[in-house]
Amino acid sequence: MRKELIKIMAKKNEYNYFDQFVKLEDYSCKCAEILHETLSNFKTETLGDKLKEIHKIEHSADLAKHDMMNRLASEFITPIEREDIMSLSQKIDDITDAVEDVLIKIHMFNISVIRPEVLEFTGLIVKCCESLNLALKELYNFKKSDTLNDKVIEVNHLEENGDVLYYDSVHELFTQSKDPVELLVWTEIFNRLEKCCDACESAANDIESIVMKNS
Repeated sequence: MRKELIKIMAKKNEYNYFDQFVKLEDYSCKCAEILHETLSNFKTETLGDKLKEIHKIEHSADLAKHDMMNRLASEFITPIEREDIMSLSQKIDDITDAVEDVLIKIHMFNISVIRPEVLEFTGLIVKCCESLNLALKELYNFKKSDTLNDKVIEVNHLEENGDVLYYDSVHELFTQSKDPVELLVWTEIFNRLEKCCDACESAANDIESIVMKNS
């Protein structure tokens, strides 16, 4: 019965939860792109402006999520379980927040030079967000999709690469420096970078759970 509701709701309602998931992840992708571009062409004098730019996107993502929750509260029937809609939308929002938080920490700690490992991380985060976005675009059609499972696996694989990069980066940091402030600052930044990949994997796990429940 619920499987048929997905088709019915799409026809009866202009508001489509599956489309909204993708739109929420679009915000994450945009934030990831800004983060990577900002740190690849790092200029301390423009960092404040970039922080405002990324915060504006994060705020728009919050508004879109609140709109989804308001809509959900008034719906009698939903295409998938309410708890799944709430969970997945929150997991996607967590990604956007995590990406913004990286730039906040770099600005807060008054970083003047970006370590090369950071750019590897931000490039990886962009890929994670893009793969998750593609997975979300296939979620509506999960029974017939030939790529959804591959994209979920890809996000998981990228997150594992992030774990390795995190370990190597922190190890290299402690090998090169004995300065307690430098160690504290960069360990925190690497932690925040890893959380971005973790957040993507968490959302991918929700997608996998939704597919299993509705198969």
